[in-house]
Amino acid sequence: MLPPELPPLPALTRAECDVVDGYLAVVDLIARINPGRGTDTYGALRAAQALPARALELRDALARMHARGESELHTSTLARALRVLDGERRAGRVALPPEPGA
Repeated sequence: MLPPELPPLPALTRAECDVVDGYLAVVDLIARINPGRGTDTYGALRAAQALPARALELRDALARMHARGESELHTSTLARALRVLDGERRAGRVALPPEPGA
């Protein structure tokens, strides 16, 4: 049995795609660094080392949007793209896990 088909990504500019990809990359790295969820220091260290480069990529994507005159973020469209790319689950890993027994 095949998994259910995901909804299509909304139409995005190249810069918007780069912002979404950069944001999710940063979120994934911060999730790996999260001391409330991590399992080893080496993995957290590697994620922390990669974080500045990914943050710069995200900054550059936002700067390209701004330079092109894209002065506002279309939040509903970008949120739809993040949901299709499993952004809710990925961003949830940044938060502390629930307390045991709660």
